[in-house]
Amino acid sequence: MSKPITAVIFDIGNVLIEWNPEYLYRRLIPDPAERHHFLTEICSMDWNIQQDLGRSWEDAVSQLSAQYPDKSDLIRAYSEGWHDMVPGEVPGTLQLLQDLKKGGMPLYAITNFSSEKFTEAQERFPFLKTSFLDIVVSAEEQLIKPDPAIYRICLQRNALDPENCLFIDDSLANVEAARALGIAAHHFKGAQGLEKDLKSLGLLTV
Repeated sequence: MSKPITAVIFDIGNVLIEWNPEYLYRRLIPDPAERHHFLTEICSMDWNIQQDLGRSWEDAVSQLSAQYPDKSDLIRAYSEGWHDMVPGEVPGTLQLLQDLKKGGMPLYAITNFSSEKFTEAQERFPFLKTSFLDIVVSAEEQLIKPDPAIYRICLQRNALDPENCLFIDDSLANVEAARALGIAAHHFKGAQGLEKDLKSLGLLTV
């Protein structure tokens, strides 16, 4: 018999707030093939992950611009236009977060995020400052999901039993890493599916 859930751990990007470089670069690079090349070969996810691991945006932009001087304006836009990649909250999830909080559920977060951009995101979305008892930010730990070590930081720092936790993330790899540690996990695909799962676990009654 599974243990009762006594803490919920949220991912943030594409669970609570949307993030997609396409929102910015559809305007800056209208041609789909050219845009795809730029976002996979130049400002790639591997490049972006280094900021999630703690590299400053200033260093990231300057180093990549030195490699691709003809693309320097587009590279700089990835940092300067970052908020255009984040159009707002993921529909419906904030209400579920608030309902859990009102019900007295302890809430935590583990997020792959640069320190600089996360500070900006907290200013723009105040609930990121007030909803969680603790937030483990990858750049501050120099660890990223799905590395088991970043989950252990959250568990150990807050004296959480993994079997009493529910983890919510849009990345299947991150969900599977949590499950491997004994954490119950929900693969997020939208607020409706999450609401159904939370109700089935008895965490939401309305």
